[in-house]
This record gives sequence, C-alpha cells and structure tokens, in this order.
Amino acid sequence: MARRILPVLALVFAAPVAVAMAARFEVRDLFAAVAAQDELLSGCGDVPEAVALAGELRDRALRIERYMQALDARKADIAAAEATLRERLVELRSQQNGTRSRRDGATAAIRDDIQRLIAVYDQMKPAEAAAILTNLPPDFAAEILMRVQPATGARIIAAVEPAQAALLTAQMGARSVRNR
Repeated sequence: MARRILPVLALVFAAPVAVAMAARFEVRDLFAAVAAQDELLSGCGDVPEAVALAGELRDRALRIERYMQALDARKADIAAAEATLRERLVELRSQQNGTRSRRDGATAAIRDDIQRLIAVYDQMKPAEAAAILTNLPPDFAAEILMRVQPATGARIIAAVEPAQAALLTAQMGARSVRNR
C-alpha cells in the first residue's frame, strides 16, 4: 500500500510546483500558510504565550515583507544601473570607433603627405636637396634620406658637407637601431 501512496503524494506536491513554474509564480507562495491573526488566536486568547507568539510572528512577517520590498527596490535599482551602464558602453564604443577612424584617417593623410614630400626630394637635383636638408633638423633630414630612393639618397649625401653628412648618417643609423 505504501508503494501506491508515494506516487500519489509526489503528484500532489509536484503538480502545484509545475503549475507555479508554468505561470511564473513563486513556489513558496503556494505553500505559504495564510491565516489572519484572529484565526491564529481563536480559542487561545487566554494563553499569554500564544498571544505573544502570534504578535512575534506578525512582527516577523512585517519585517520580512519590508525586507522583501527593499530587495525588490534594490533589484529595480540594479536593473536601472545595468541599463544605464549598457547604454554608456554602447556610447563609449561608438566614440572609440569614431576616434579610431579619425586617427586612422589622420595617419593615412600624414603618410600621404610624407610620400609626396619624399617624391619631391626624389625629383630634385642632389645639390638642391642637399642645400635644403642641411637647414632642416638632423633627425627630420635623416628621416627623409631614409625614405628616398637609395641612389637618390647617396647622391644627396655626397653633395652635403662632410661634417653634415656624418651627422645625417649618424642620425640614420640611430633611427635604424631605435626601430629594431
């Protein structure tokens, strides 16, 4: 007989849980004892311990209810904060992408400008290019010499005064060492 009762009891307890899960109710609400204080004290009003226990249970229920309300308020605050953070993250990512594209555009523009400058020096006569490069800062002049065609760079360095050519060559070597 016990073997027949167990499946029935399991069904009795599992059915409300399944209904609650399907309806998204709290399972604890289905099994919660619901009784008014008057019902709890019926017949026990003359027992001081019962009255005190009922009062204590009522106070606990009120504290639990306040605590649950505070938790719900916290959940709402957390959900609002998460939504704000998600919006801010999307905004920051779009700003980052905008900054990256502007930086990439500026870098490409600088590269194009440098290539045009190098092409100009490649087309100049070595003596003219040497006269201009000797008046530029040595690191900038060395950068230009590193980027022009090797044959053009050799002719330009040959047209520069030996002391200045040594300085430019040293700058070019230092740049090569830094880039390793």
